Order: sequence, then structure tokens, then C-alpha cells
Amino acid sequence: MSADILTFGCRLNAYESEVMRGHASGLADTVIVNTCAVTAEAERQARQAIRRLARTRPEARIIVTGCAVQTDPAAWAALPGVAKVLGNLDKLRPESFAETAPGTVSDIMAARETAAHLITDFAGRTRAFLQMQQGCDHRCTFCIIPFGRGPSRSVALGELVAEARAQVAAGFQEIVLTGVDLASFGGDLPGRPSLGQAVRRLLALVPELPRLRLSSLDPAAIDDDLWHLLAEEPRLMPHLHLSLQAASDLILKRMKRRHSRAGAEAVIARARSLRPGIAIGADLIAGFPTEDEALFAETLAFVEETEIPFLHVFPFSARRGTPAARMPATPKPLRRERAARLRAAGEAALARFLAAKIGTRTEILMETDRDGLSEHFARVRLTAPGRAGTRVAARIVGADHGHLLAEAL
Repeated sequence: MSADILTFGCRLNAYESEVMRGHASGLADTVIVNTCAVTAEAERQARQAIRRLARTRPEARIIVTGCAVQTDPAAWAALPGVAKVLGNLDKLRPESFAETAPGTVSDIMAARETAAHLITDFAGRTRAFLQMQQGCDHRCTFCIIPFGRGPSRSVALGELVAEARAQVAAGFQEIVLTGVDLASFGGDLPGRPSLGQAVRRLLALVPELPRLRLSSLDPAAIDDDLWHLLAEEPRLMPHLHLSLQAASDLILKRMKRRHSRAGAEAVIARARSLRPGIAIGADLIAGFPTEDEALFAETLAFVEETEIPFLHVFPFSARRGTPAARMPATPKPLRRERAARLRAAGEAALARFLAAKIGTRTEILMETDRDGLSEHFARVRLTAPGRAGTRVAARIVGADHGHLLAEAL
């Protein structure tokens, strides 16, 4: 018996939901809603889920937490059926889930440490998430997340190694390193180790780990050790996802990003030269304030020229209290239309990327008996059944509608 958990948003939220699952074990008739504040749509979906729970499960205690609660607790506490709200620090404390414990939203900006939680169960997932870092010290003009997550802080390497070993012992074949600003790892630790140095030591100290994958990285902050690992370490997956957001220098400046169009192009070129065939992904915002057609065309052309196959595109969503929310807005229909054009460019690049894999060998991490993920983060369907949670060597024989088709070897 345990609480039900609804998770919105990022991999870090998914990791923290598993922490809460352990803390809330034994709670009956309880639903925890772990919210996201990245976009208005993410918040709308969470509010809709809470209202639906209040109608369909009136007997349940609804506990609401996450970034949206951290940034506006009163609004979420006022929703129908909500028994308690918890801030992002409070949701990770077991005492917060006692029946008589009050709702608490602690000052996230006062946080100075982040601890590991030794999570080895991920609710049916075949990949484990490992939190390396929390919070963000940057202030991109569109982003509310630093106020939901607090300052950047890192998990000590010894704790990371212990958790990774436990996850592998539990049967996980791939670990995904997660954080809010992963490339900032180590700045608050003794000796200030870089992300690349930490990844190198993690792989060396956990030789039984078959596959390690990185989540989103700031293109302005990839260190030399990480580049060397990308070139030399087969257990580090050939997949680089960049927090790009735009490829117009003027829009990047107005976003207060730290990279330029040329810098992002250089990162992609370097990755492909060091690891031929690497999969490139990127987060992009369509319709940022002041973005006219010419500025949008710069980002669209960049996507087309650099052939980025794995795009995650958001229409711009104004977040109250951020500088971008006060800038001259791009009309919402234009935001949606530009997002669709970027997605179409990404889908075309993905089709070409997948077609180039036909005839090659890959290793699939099976998520069901038929479907899994390649080393390049491509969806793959086997022609004959496999077994979920195992790695299967296979040959790519086709590509269809965003998936690869493969035969086991």
C-alpha cells in the first residue's frame, strides 16, 4: 500500500517522485501531484488533473508539490480537494508525509546542499535516473525554474557512486544523469570537480555499469574531460542533448543565454567529429518576445543546416515574474505556427538520421518485449520478441514513422 503519484515535467521530477514514493509508503487514499512550472501548459495539465481527482476520488487526500507549488503555493493550496502543499525541499523530507504534518514551503533560495537518496526502483522504467545536481545560478530571462529549485548545488561523488552501484545491482542496464543545470556540477564541491571529471570517475568506479547517458547540457559549459570521454568511452552513450533555446544571436542575447549561434554550431561540429554518427538533440523556444520572422528564420535555418534530429520544441510561455514576461509579446498563433515549423524540420532531420542507420549494428535496451532504445536514443522495434530490461545486439533493417526496425543478432 502506497500513495499514488502523478508526475509532470522533467527527469529530475521523476527521480524525486520515487523519493516521495518511499517516504509515503503506507499512506492509503493519498495522491501526490508533483508539478512542473516550465510552461503554462504544464501547470494547466496539473491543475486539470487535481480537479479531476477532486471529482472522481473525493475520499483521497491530495498532496501537491513541485516547482509550480514552490513559486506560487497559495494558488495551489486553494484548488479543490488539496489537503496539503509541499515545497521542493520539503517533499524530500520523510517527516513531511506524516498524517499530522502540516504543509510547508521552505525558502528554496536558502538551500546549500543536495543529498543522494539511494533510489533503486523507478515504477516500471527500464532506465534509472541519478541526480547529480540541483538548482541553477543563471538567470535566463524566460525561466522561472531557479526560483523553484534554488541555487546550484551538487551531490558528492561518493554518494553518486554508491547510488549508481545500487541501481546496477537492482538490474538497471542504463543510468541517466540528471540535474537542473548539469554542466554546473561541482562548483560547490571541494576541489571544484568538473562534470567530465565526475563522469570519468563514476565510470571507473562502477565498471559493472553498461550504459551511461547525459541529460540536457548547456552548450557553453561542456568541459574538456567530457569531450575526451565522448570520443573515447563506449559506455557513454553517443547522444548529446543541448539546451539551445534559439539560434539567433539577438534572441539569445535577449534570453540572456551564454552561447552564440556560432558557439552552438561549433559544439555540434565537434561532437560529430569526435563521435561520428552521434545523435544530437536540442530544446528550442518558438516565438520568444520580439522574435520577428527574420529572427525566427535564423533559428529555423540553423536546425535545417545542422540536421538536428531530436528536437524538443516549446511555444514561448510567459512566466510571471520573469523579464521576458514584460517584453513585447509575439502573438500566440504565431508561436504555435513557428513551433510547428521547427518540429517539421526536426522530423525531416530525424527521418534522414534514422535512414542512415539502416544496415548498421546497435545495442537496444528493451523497454517492452518488442520496443526499446538504441544507443543513439532512437526508438527501435524488434522483428521478434525480446525481454524488457535486457540489452539486445541487433542489426537495423528499416526505418518507419520515427522508429527503427531491427533484427536481433
